[in-house]
Amino acid sequence: MKIKWLGHATFLITSDSGMKIITDPYEPNDRLHYGEINESADIATVSHDHSDHSNVAAVKGSPQVVKGDAEIKGIKFKGIPSFHDAAGGKDRGRNTIFCFEVDGVKVCHLGDLGHELTAEQVAEIGAMDVVLLPVGGFYTIDAAVASRVADKLNPKVVIPMHFKNNKCDFPIAGVDEFLRGKKDISQPDASEVELRAGELPSATQVIVLKPAL
Repeated sequence: MKIKWLGHATFLITSDSGMKIITDPYEPNDRLHYGEINESADIATVSHDHSDHSNVAAVKGSPQVVKGDAEIKGIKFKGIPSFHDAAGGKDRGRNTIFCFEVDGVKVCHLGDLGHELTAEQVAEIGAMDVVLLPVGGFYTIDAAVASRVADKLNPKVVIPMHFKNNKCDFPIAGVDEFLRGKKDISQPDASEVELRAGELPSATQVIVLKPAL
């Protein structure tokens, strides 16, 4: 399976058979300068209804939209309730964590997680191979909390998302703060990585992708 970072919290995940999942499709605005989404997909997951995560209308191919537990095209999606803030949703509402498996690789997209995971949430997420992790802070968990979340989930691969760069002008941090002190970091000059079950790192590797759009 291949994972391509389009930008922000939007990834395009393509199975070996060509089935495509897009996560949290963004809508560009005056502070979010990633390009217009021009990809097609079979399935779109939406962690919450903010415009920078729920622009399903931009995705070509009339994808089936997943906002909770579902099974589509043989893929089982587990939606785990969480919050967009550290105040039980009072500031920014609810967030859904999605866990699913493609070609034997277990993926967890944390959406706009705004708090430490509880022991119950960690147990419900279970053993994951790949965690798509917000790290920028302010709207989501910051680098320190994201590091603790990564340690608790202990995946084979962490791919950071939702951080400041030259295409995201949100009042959030860049990725460097999250990377500080990490041992195994890969920063390929690419927006896409191919991952195969049975060929994943033995210890957690952080892969920083370049936005495709």
